[in-house]
Amino acid sequence: MISFTKEDIADYYNQTINHYKNWWQLSEVLAIHSGLWDNDTKSFSEALINVNKKMAEVTGIKANHHVLDAGCGVGGAAFYLANNFGCKVKGITLSEKQLIIANNELQKSKLKDLVKFEIQDFTQTNFKENSFDVVWACESVCHANPKEAFFNEAYRVLKPGGKLVLCDYFLTSAGEADKNSYVKKWGEKWAVDNFLALSSLNETLSENGFKIIKNSNFTKNIHRSSKRLYYSYVFGMIPTILYNLFHNTSKFSKTHYQSGYYQYKALKKELWEYRILLAKKHN
Repeated sequence: MISFTKEDIADYYNQTINHYKNWWQLSEVLAIHSGLWDNDTKSFSEALINVNKKMAEVTGIKANHHVLDAGCGVGGAAFYLANNFGCKVKGITLSEKQLIIANNELQKSKLKDLVKFEIQDFTQTNFKENSFDVVWACESVCHANPKEAFFNEAYRVLKPGGKLVLCDYFLTSAGEADKNSYVKKWGEKWAVDNFLALSSLNETLSENGFKIIKNSNFTKNIHRSSKRLYYSYVFGMIPTILYNLFHNTSKFSKTHYQSGYYQYKALKKELWEYRILLAKKHN
């Protein structure tokens, strides 16, 4: 079984950053996560921003909060939180290319006193204990292996009573079985060893010092984003194969388009759900 290192995860994001620029409106919204659609959503950009809105709403973000964005990508959530709530945000990533984009955007903004970005591993940071009111993790905990390492570190850096908000892909019981290996093959394209399982979620959080307060299922709101990923597979397959024939392509960028197929097949088979989870650190 493949086991991805933090260097592999950094390589994945460094190698595929142009794919997100081309297919995911990265330069416009600064978001690598999926988008949430409801009846009032008018565009994909709006769907991407909806994730930040919903996570902030669920968490109850306040101006006096100090937030750790664990797996900050190119900084979209950090900018959203600082702009809309005036809170301080520290964003950390493993990807050098993501950090460059985030810092370039920061230099163009008026948020330098509120937002900071740096390279760090969210399972082993250099922050002091009890430093943050909120740990924010949007589609990043899927990369942690083991997951307990992330939860232990989140517990350590959160203040007593602090909140952990997760937005991620969670395996159903069928997904844990994964009879067609759709989830496994999807994870291999994204440098993900395993996704969090719904069956052990309460136990995992409880054992690591957290109590789940809210657990909301947004799977029905993610279908259009999942289908968009599928279309990137359909329309990106031939150009990618041709490009690979004439170029020395890196390992993740070479097969990244295939992830769109596997994640969509896994969704249609109800192997995963998309959820926003809020947990509180025990005092």
